[in-house]
Amino acid sequence: MKTCAFSAAREQIIAEAISPVATELRLVDAADLISMLRFECYGSLADLVSSAAEMFFHPGTINFGAGGDYALEWNGRPEVTLDLEIKPKGLTVYARLLLKDKEAGIEINHIAFQEPSEDPNVNTAFLKKSLEDARYTRPVAEAA
Repeated sequence: MKTCAFSAAREQIIAEAISPVATELRLVDAADLISMLRFECYGSLADLVSSAAEMFFHPGTINFGAGGDYALEWNGRPEVTLDLEIKPKGLTVYARLLLKDKEAGIEINHIAFQEPSEDPNVNTAFLKKSLEDARYTRPVAEAA
């Protein structure tokens, strides 16, 4: 099905773009994230997500969404899922970020393009370009 192929490609684009943010969030102790979710400390979670994103993206590009979830089994590793709103110029992505011990994953719930094209390839290319434009560019170190 064509829609699935586009979804997979878009998830890959988003995963690569926000991987440094996910890496920063994985540095937070899972027990802390779980307790913030359990006790609905959404302001604290929003601050954590903003702090992790501000090193890599323009302000307001990646925000904590409406909630999250967690899995905590006696014999397993904790897993935390955070709802995210990713808002580069021209679109909004509603996604869920899964944080595990040594990995992270992304699941797109919905993408809202402000001016969508009828061609899904054009929309996918626009997603990639918008995320690239929302990133801070690092100045090239000058030769000594």
